[in-house]
Formats: sequence, structure tokens, C-alpha cells
Amino acid sequence: MSNELSHKSWRTRLHIIIYGHNTPAGKLFDLVLLIVILASIVLVMLESVKQIDAKYHKVLDIAEWIVTILFTLEYFARIYTVKKPLHYITSFYGIIDLLSTIPKYLSLIFFGTQSLVALRALRLLRIFRILKLARFMGASNTIVKALHASRAKISVFLFAVVIMSIILGTIMYIIEGDESGFTSIPRGVYWCIVTLTTVGYGDISPITPLGQFIASIVMVMGYGIIAVPTGIVTAEIATQNNALQVDIDDNSIMETCVDCGSDGHKVGAKHCYNCGHLLKED
Repeated sequence: MSNELSHKSWRTRLHIIIYGHNTPAGKLFDLVLLIVILASIVLVMLESVKQIDAKYHKVLDIAEWIVTILFTLEYFARIYTVKKPLHYITSFYGIIDLLSTIPKYLSLIFFGTQSLVALRALRLLRIFRILKLARFMGASNTIVKALHASRAKISVFLFAVVIMSIILGTIMYIIEGDESGFTSIPRGVYWCIVTLTTVGYGDISPITPLGQFIASIVMVMGYGIIAVPTGIVTAEIATQNNALQVDIDDNSIMETCVDCGSDGHKVGAKHCYNCGHLLKED
């Protein structure tokens, strides 16, 4: 009986370290994890540089294996410390943790899996959990609702832009011709879209005075085209904020659920908002 209580106590302490972002041990764990994540991203970028990889391939490979083993231990520790491991495994961050860990192991089994190293960049998403940015994800719902509410206006606007691009692209094809690079109407439409969006690659440019005059008009119109959808969405966001004021208080977020690992509970909350488990057990 004592061994069982000791095991449960050790498991609870480990859970607090991993999921308890408000405890000293939890903050230290998050800091170390943040450093390891950033180091792993640096390793991924260095490996993509052929000159560096050719010279330091062995060192980078050893470092990546160390990082992978650390992430593997953390992944299994997270599964072990929750009462319902399937909740964590099938959660968003659980899937991200798995996908960002397995590429190195797959490279031992299958050849030609070097392209999977890009999945390791998914580790950067875990910073959202460490820095507690996930608690502010509710604010993103306001943006989603604003985009959904203004979808009709934006659709009409984009449709008008497409029509204008086709017309202007056709006109530029007629005026400029092959000498300027306007070899077809699609090429002219491509130039118009690049100019309207103020990207300006410069691979195609008008040389005739009339073509340059039209190009000047298109450039000026580009600023308005960028501003219009921004204004539509901004106005809708203001409407959403006026309808529902959301007050986020950092000090009101305390408890972490031992059962599913969800955090961001309000002070005084007795049950987890995700699984309903009792937050504080005697």
C-alpha cells in the first residue's frame, strides 16, 4: 500500500513539473524545454546548409540524436503522468510532439526520408504551449468570426480584382506585345496581379509610354486594393469586440488538470473544463 502511495505521489510530482506552469519546478522545466526546442530548430536550419552539413555532419547528427532522445523521454513522460493517455496522444500538441520526434527514427528504418526532417520544425509550435500563448487563442476566434461575417464583402471585392486583372492584362498584352515579355494574355494577367499587390518582381515590365502610364495607374490602385479588405475585416472585428468584451486576466489562470493536462482554469474552479475531472484532490 505504501509503495502504491509512493508511486502515486512520485507520478503526481512529475505531472506538476511537466504540466504545472506556475510552480518553480514547472517554470524551470519549461525554460529548459524552450532552450532545447530553439536548439533543435537551429540544428534543422544548419543541416539544410550543404556546406555546413558536409563539414559538421557527424556533430550535427549526434546533437540531433540527443535532442530527439530528450523529446522522446518527455513525450512518454507526458503520457505516463496523465490518467487518460489517449486524451494527450490524440490532442493537438500530442500529435505535434509525435510528428516532431519520429523523423529521426524513421531515417534508421527507411532510406530517402531526409525530407521528413522538415517535420522537426513543428517543434516550434510547442513554444505556444510553453509561453502560455494558447490561453490567448480565444482571441483568434474573434478574427475567425470577423472573416466569416465579412466573407461576402471580401468575395465581391476579390471577384472585382480578378476581373480588373484580366481586363488590364489583356490591354497590356495588346499594347506591349512580345518585345516587353507580354507573350500571352495569361502573362499579362500575371504582371497585373504582381503589380497590383505591389510585389513587383520586375521579370516583366512595360517599355511603351502608354504601357508605362497604365502601369503607373495600376501601381497607385494597388495601395487601395491592399487597404480595402483590411478595412473590411478591421471594421468587423470592432463590431465583434463591441458585442462581446473579453477580459483576460493572467492572474486568474492557475490550475492544471492532472487527468488530461489541460490548463488555463480560473481561480476557484473545481472541475476541468475539458474532461470534468476534479482539479484539487484531497
